[in-house]
Amino acid sequence: MIQTDEDGDEGTPGGKRAYSAPALEKGIQILELFATEPRGLTISEIAQKLGRSISEVFRIIIVMERLGWLAKDPVNDRYAVTYRVLDVAFRATPAQTLSNVAAPVMYELSSGTNQSCHLVVGTGASATVIHRQENMGPVGFGIRLGTVVDLVTSCSGHVLLAFAAEDRRARALAGLAMPTDVRARLERRLDAVHLQGYEMQPSARTAGVTDISFPVFGFDGHVCAALTIPFLVTIDGSQKTGLDETRESLGRAAQDISRGLGWSAAD
Repeated sequence: MIQTDEDGDEGTPGGKRAYSAPALEKGIQILELFATEPRGLTISEIAQKLGRSISEVFRIIIVMERLGWLAKDPVNDRYAVTYRVLDVAFRATPAQTLSNVAAPVMYELSSGTNQSCHLVVGTGASATVIHRQENMGPVGFGIRLGTVVDLVTSCSGHVLLAFAAEDRRARALAGLAMPTDVRARLERRLDAVHLQGYEMQPSARTAGVTDISFPVFGFDGHVCAALTIPFLVTIDGSQKTGLDETRESLGRAAQDISRGLGWSAAD
């Protein structure tokens, strides 16, 4: 007999059967753990951090290594996530299409301003950098691919929230724990960002950097990403554009990417 969700189970709300796949849950927990441990972990460290025994995680790790999700450093026996995770994520989500459309535009933007830029998409209660373009000069400032961005404090996060549909914004904010007064200030800030069409603020991470971010829209008219420049002032005469001109170039680039995705200004 095949059990379906409609087959009631007295122990779960609404008569729904609660399915369990312990091995899958452990595998996902291991991947999520590595997101905060880029230097890698030994099997014993993985078990300790997850509050599980070594025997519980050993077989899962060996299988994940065999399938190419994890790689072991022969020098220190530490495991780390491979780029297969990123490859699958790109191919299984709209990220690859978005990056393909954005890449040439971002290259031209970086070339014209001599500033690096990056593309950020929302992932629940946070956001992730899915594409980046370094500046063309010998010195610059940029964000690493895969960096997780805070929605509340970051320029990109403000744009993603400000231009999100009301229900999406509500769901994202519901997953963020913050005092009532902080939430109220954030809501006012998001309204202001939406009104002016972009966000610009001192970097929440690095002194001396001004972050500028514009929304990128998909064919359905919904915001799908934030295109951001961490604007850095140089004093060696290599500065191609000032802050205002860079902001204007960034806005045009975001619109070009949006149009490449099928968006129309009439949406």
